[in-house]
Order: sequence, then C-alpha cells, then structure tokens
Amino acid sequence: MTYQIHRYPADLIDVVHLGGARIVIRPVLPQDEDLTSAFFGGLSPRARRQRFLSPMRLLPPGLSKRLTDVDYSEHLALVAEVFSNAGETVIAEARYARLPDGHSAEFAVSVAEPWQGLGLARLLLEKLVSRAASAGIRCIVGETLASNARMLQLARQAGFALRRSPEIAGIMLLEKQLEPPMPRPAEAPVEPAAASA
Repeated sequence: MTYQIHRYPADLIDVVHLGGARIVIRPVLPQDEDLTSAFFGGLSPRARRQRFLSPMRLLPPGLSKRLTDVDYSEHLALVAEVFSNAGETVIAEARYARLPDGHSAEFAVSVAEPWQGLGLARLLLEKLVSRAASAGIRCIVGETLASNARMLQLARQAGFALRRSPEIAGIMLLEKQLEPPMPRPAEAPVEPAAASA
C-alpha cells in the first residue's frame, strides 16, 4: 500500500518511567523494520497468536515493511523502546489503520511479556485513541481472542464495548465510539492602544 507521507508527528514522542525503566514512546519510522521484526520474533508463540490471531512463528516476508511504512494519518504506529549498551529494543507497539469507510479504524496493541502489567498497553491505547479522534476517526474497533484476558480487561477499562464475533468462534469484537476533540478557545482580539494626545 502506498501512502502520502505526512509530517512526522514529533509531538507524540514521550518518555515514561515504568517498572524502574526509562521507556521512550515514539511514532515508528521506516528504518525500524529490523527492530519491528526482532520485537515480534521475540514474542512467545502465545503472544504472537494473540496479536495476529494465528499461530505465526515468523513475520511473513514483507509484513515488517508494511508495519513500518505508515503515513501517520491513515495509519499510525507507535513503538515503545528501551535502551542499553546493546542498543535499542522495542518492547511494545500499537497502531491504528483507517478502514475504507473513512470514519472508523482498526487498532492493535502488543506488549512483550516481561513488560506486561505495568500500564504500558493502557498508555499506548490512550495515545492511539486520542490521535485517532483528532484525525477525524469516530469509531475504533479491534478483534482479540476470547481467551486473551489481559486485552479484554484493557478494552473494558478503556470504555470499549465487547461482543462475541457472530462469524468466528473464539473471537471477541471490541468497539469504542470516539468524541471529536474539543476545539481550542479562540484568543480574544487585542484592542489597539488608544492614541495619546
């Protein structure tokens, strides 16, 4: 898929401290292909199945490129990473992609097992939802396995409605209506200073 690349949303770069670690959250870059492949390759088979809804062992050829080739408007992806002497390591990723109807988007969130339970998924999802609303998306949807208790709990806490898929056994559908962002109040015009005689 070819996108018109929008300006890199540097305003989404954030630094948080969770579990005693300094974590950088930022929008993904095209050069993150190897980091993205390493992240998904390092997940357990269970975690990869929860993310892709299939027992994937390795990312199919070309998928890591599609996961990092985003335009930051129709398709936004965030990564969370930590730094060590060995370099940078992605420990979580989250994304939304606008659906063909134009007003809804599908989302996904994945956190490496050692980093789960710290609130990182919640933080990433909040950032996604906020950005999606400001991009004109009015509904965000997702799918997860009915056995994925962590994701179901996260979705409930974030205000998503949950229901069983009528088409695929064992799949739960997640949906949240988004409110458009409040417009910023206009600044009052400055009155010209009175001329003195």
